[in-house]
Amino acid sequence: MDASILAEEAARAGFVDYQTDPSRYRHWHVSHDDAIATVTLDVQEDAGIQPGYKLKLNSYDLGVDIELYDLLQRIRFEHPETRCVVITSSKPRVFCSGANIYMLGLASHAWKVNFCKFTNETRNGIEDSSRSSGLKFIAACNGSTAGGGYELALACDEIILIDDRSSAVSLPELPLLGVLPGTGGLTRLIDKRKVRRDHADVFCTTSEGLQGQRAKDWGFVDQIAKPQQFAEFVRERASRLAQLSDRPAGLPGIPLTPLRRAIDDAGYHYEYVDVRLDRDAFTATFFVRGPEEIVASGANWWPLQMSRELDDAILSLRTNELDLGLWIFKTSGNAEAVLTVDRQILEHQSHWFVREVLGMMRRTLARLDVSSRSMYAIVEPGSCFAGSLLELALAADRVYMLDAAKNTPILLLSELNFGALPDVSQCSRLDHRFYGAANKALTSRIGKPLSAHEALELGLITFAPDELDWDDELRQAIEGRTALSPDALTGLEANLRFGLPETMETRVFGRLSAWQNWIFTRPNAVGPGGALKVYGSGARPKFDKERV
Repeated sequence: MDASILAEEAARAGFVDYQTDPSRYRHWHVSHDDAIATVTLDVQEDAGIQPGYKLKLNSYDLGVDIELYDLLQRIRFEHPETRCVVITSSKPRVFCSGANIYMLGLASHAWKVNFCKFTNETRNGIEDSSRSSGLKFIAACNGSTAGGGYELALACDEIILIDDRSSAVSLPELPLLGVLPGTGGLTRLIDKRKVRRDHADVFCTTSEGLQGQRAKDWGFVDQIAKPQQFAEFVRERASRLAQLSDRPAGLPGIPLTPLRRAIDDAGYHYEYVDVRLDRDAFTATFFVRGPEEIVASGANWWPLQMSRELDDAILSLRTNELDLGLWIFKTSGNAEAVLTVDRQILEHQSHWFVREVLGMMRRTLARLDVSSRSMYAIVEPGSCFAGSLLELALAADRVYMLDAAKNTPILLLSELNFGALPDVSQCSRLDHRFYGAANKALTSRIGKPLSAHEALELGLITFAPDELDWDDELRQAIEGRTALSPDALTGLEANLRFGLPETMETRVFGRLSAWQNWIFTRPNAVGPGGALKVYGSGARPKFDKERV
């Protein structure tokens, strides 16, 4: 069936589809000029992902951000010549007014939280590409830049604000809506831009924000330019940033062909990833298959295709399957083939395409770290928890491995497990697991099959039941987990996963998001007289003055 027809049917059914392509963009335009790509926000007011609101003033909803994520992926893989991305607006005097307020007012709590999480991840991906792939970003703020629009700008390497005596940058969420900037704004002001705390306090409690020279002097933007010089100034800065990049010129890109995916009542089915849903048991089981042989063929190269499929599955389940609170990871395939691919990636990671594949793997696995789901990994006969696929187990809350006398399952470490795929703490999952003490006992076992007994002794698994206890122990573990409070589990898992060292990303997801999650349920924001509910009505919000 045609992809556009599938998208229309999914929309009618209330299914949120994270797959799109440039032919279906409604809100973004992309142009390429040598090493510079210009990404222009031009939101169509009547094209919201859900009914009931208009996307005025270049405000955005989940559909706008799904397109942004897709176009950034295509710049990474399809346009290796691009060295700098300029993000700007086609609307007069408006860059972006942030997340659509009426959408937030109508949305369920879960929708708001998942929306903020996805937009956070997209902005983290911008910074990841700047840090690791040589792709630099400029926010060319050619008009008022508010809320999530400013948070998008904060994710860029440089912010240039038009100095027209009216355009300002602002985070008006607290004074206008009774909530916080939900996609990293507070954290980036302090961690990334090193804005003084008193200046940040003034800025975040003043709805009109800052204009021109003061915005620059206080560190909220990097440069300002008069309207007559703005376009040329942005072009000059983009050219200079592009010179800092090592992305290649004159090489063909890798087209990101559509994923082959089937969805039915049983689950989500791809070539290398199969997700089977058990709604009665409140579980989703991910079967991730490794390669049987080594074939590098563009977007179909196993590590890239598997990561794209896993990425789509994670996003789809987070949004569309809210009740499935336990994700179970199983693997299969040729372990030696996985280790061979891992070695290829490390040996050729300076090649632009391999580097981008590694980035895709890294960002996809990081989605697991911040997903509000319990995760178990099950290692049984036929499993392929080797190298890069072992990261699925290392990301899980628990790992169960069968201690069998015959047809014994094994684990295999590869060099890729020791830093090339860091979690949101920016350290390897092994280092995170052992608080920085992933020692020689592990590095000396790279490429050597590990039995359940050895894996348990090395601390790589949680439990190793024998064949007599295996079925009962798994059943009890699954039933026990799904019987617990989902809210308390979300808080527990986030606190345990985001241990030391702390990073900007862990503070965004573990601290800012947790507070925002709480604020989204409070009457001061979403009660009948809450600021988010009465916004635009002319009525003043009614606040419960009790501090809790």
